[in-house]
Amino acid sequence: MHVDDATERVLVLNPVSGSEDHVEDVVELATERGFDVRKTEAAGDGQRLAREAAEEADLVAAAGGDGTVNEVVDGLASADGLETTTVAVVPAGTGNNFASNIGLEGIEHAFDVIENGRRRTIDLGTANDRTFVNSCVGGITAEASSETSAEGKAEFGVLAYVMNGIETVRSFESLPLRVETAQGPSGEVAESWTGEAMFVLVGNCRRFSGTRTAQADVEDGLFEVTIVEDAGALDLLGETALERLFDRGNAHVVRRRTPSLTIESLRDSVEYSLDGEMLETETLDLETESAALTIAVGDGYRPNPDDDDRWPFGA
Repeated sequence: MHVDDATERVLVLNPVSGSEDHVEDVVELATERGFDVRKTEAAGDGQRLAREAAEEADLVAAAGGDGTVNEVVDGLASADGLETTTVAVVPAGTGNNFASNIGLEGIEHAFDVIENGRRRTIDLGTANDRTFVNSCVGGITAEASSETSAEGKAEFGVLAYVMNGIETVRSFESLPLRVETAQGPSGEVAESWTGEAMFVLVGNCRRFSGTRTAQADVEDGLFEVTIVEDAGALDLLGETALERLFDRGNAHVVRRRTPSLTIESLRDSVEYSLDGEMLETETLDLETESAALTIAVGDGYRPNPDDDDRWPFGA
């Protein structure tokens, strides 16, 4: 059995994530495995509890959705605890996109992975010094976020917000942006894009395609950047909106791979979603921190999702 030699195991539990019916099961399973369970009660508690845990534990689990994982990782990072702390995820949110991308199939499976699963060291994203593990998305308004149903989030993850924006595209104000990407280690060239965008989608562990869950290579030190230009907005409406939106042949979709980038608004500040946690700014500086996060992964996780050439993503 693979068990971390921890002075203490801490589990940060969001009791109101998802359908809110997970609390008893998570507490029971965590207690059986020697975790000190600490519940969040208000916004920011995830960061605070993770910062406190960094001083005493070398295994910290986040039980909740992508936002809970984001808070826990951000808290550990702010306490300089990532080098000495293994992070585990217990999927108890609505979408659980990051958990799916690292091979976790549910709450019980997550605890099995904690005890017996592999550990991988993956990349971490930073956006204006705030961390994110899965994705950073610009162009999602607070209104679109609040109006997106739980059912939509469960089926499509973060793309539910994109769909919501598409459905209201006639009232959606496009974003005049300048996006500067940096040179990468495998021939990726520094490039500049300026124009009107519907969405800017930056994936660390998340790849944006027509499917709900699509894993990016999160051990290559690169972001996958997708810019959806406004020019084709009205063509994106309809039942096949997602597939058409992210079709590799779509002339209005720009793709890049880069270790860092800057997104500058040429008008007003823009709201960005970092794993579901909102940040509003006029200029966003994003960087990958290569091999910064040690995490427990399931057997379904593939370090390189492109090893079967499913997605030949050019430099």
